[in-house]
Amino acid sequence: MRSVTIMGLVSSAVVLAQGCSQGSPPPAPEAATASSAKTAAPVAQVAPKKHHHHKRRQGRPGPQAAVIKKPKPDTAPAAEPACPEDMALVSGDYCRAVEERCLEYAQDEKHGPDKNRCLKFEKPTRCVSKSPEPRQMRYCMDRYEYPNKEGELPMTLVSWSDAQRLCQAQDKRLCTESEFTFACEGEEMRPYAIGFERDATKCNIDKPYLTPKQHMLPQPRCQANASCAAEMKRIDGRRPIGENKECVSPFGIYDLNGNANEWVSEPWKQPPHRAAIKGGWWGPVRNRCRAITTAHDETYLGYEVGFRCCKDATPE
Repeated sequence: MRSVTIMGLVSSAVVLAQGCSQGSPPPAPEAATASSAKTAAPVAQVAPKKHHHHKRRQGRPGPQAAVIKKPKPDTAPAAEPACPEDMALVSGDYCRAVEERCLEYAQDEKHGPDKNRCLKFEKPTRCVSKSPEPRQMRYCMDRYEYPNKEGELPMTLVSWSDAQRLCQAQDKRLCTESEFTFACEGEEMRPYAIGFERDATKCNIDKPYLTPKQHMLPQPRCQANASCAAEMKRIDGRRPIGENKECVSPFGIYDLNGNANEWVSEPWKQPPHRAAIKGGWWGPVRNRCRAITTAHDETYLGYEVGFRCCKDATPE
């Protein structure tokens, strides 16, 4: 049994009444007056005066009218949602460093145990951070890989720099390393988004690895180039966004393990070293929440590397 301590880098998500005229009351009724003459003339009857009911102007009712109180309209503005509709809220306590123990490794036909691929981890994961308090995190993350639209393939062959620009065009940003990790593992500190066991029937992982036979172009140019498009079709193992219904994290975010690698940002570093890759792709690789690759700079193009975007949540 092998014990590994995985450090999680931390990035703080900066989050962040009427005046009215009184109506006239109706005049009091005037009593009828009978006049008795002492002479022989007939008694004259004085007709009572008609009541003239004045139409009351709108305003405060008169003192003799019943007062009906109307409920005040609810003028409080509706609370702004924490995240846009196409994003999920990620909120909770994040442990900076954990200890994961693998109970069973995948078997390679030629080389025996593949220690990059653990089939089953010990439960629960231990938090071994030196910090006495966990990091409180709250932010929004795209539910799917970019372009974040069900039925489309995740975009790959995109550099870290271009991914950052595409997120900014949507008033979003690339996720940080710790944001990706926490969205994947949750407060339970799962090794995989789906739990403690690896499952290729739920996530798009463990497919054969095929090496490109030619230089691959950026995504728009590759699609327009017959040779590049044909080669991408040969080696492509992506599945349409939303197809892997069970490959979902505790926060309702899909394909954080497998389908496509994802660019993340390490903003505390200097260019061109702010780029890192998380999550794994469709090949037989680690595909864990904590695993990270930092070997590529911000201009690297990978046929298996895509991204998704994050955004600060609306303050509570």
